[in-house]
Amino acid sequence: MNTAGDAAKYVDHDAKSVVIVMTSGPSTAARCATPFFLGALLASMDAEVTIFFTMEGVRLVQKGVAENLTAMEGGKRIIEFMREAKQAGVKFHACRPALPGYDVEPVDLIPEVDQVSSGGALADMILSSDKVLFF
Repeated sequence: MNTAGDAAKYVDHDAKSVVIVMTSGPSTAARCATPFFLGALLASMDAEVTIFFTMEGVRLVQKGVAENLTAMEGGKRIIEFMREAKQAGVKFHACRPALPGYDVEPVDLIPEVDQVSSGGALADMILSSDKVLFF
């Protein structure tokens, strides 16, 4: 049985930077809200959070996609989760090499994107981050 005291032993409060690699997109809409909710939560706990959109994830930062997508029928639009994450201080990076594969141009990106970055930038983020999560 796990008690509150036991749980405290496993919590690493020193980890302050988190990269969330977002590979999910419209074809797996049910997976598209949680990363932003979690990112906002972590940022509110003073973690430096970056969400890096790659593979089909780049579709979420294409204008018009997240605005018309929900994780569940009748649920909040994904763009609302994204904007809440941005308000909490989460940074958004779009993967430059992934854009052409989904017919997305940098000018087609939503204004919430902070930077269009290379795969090398993602590798640097992964190596220098305290935690890395994949969705």
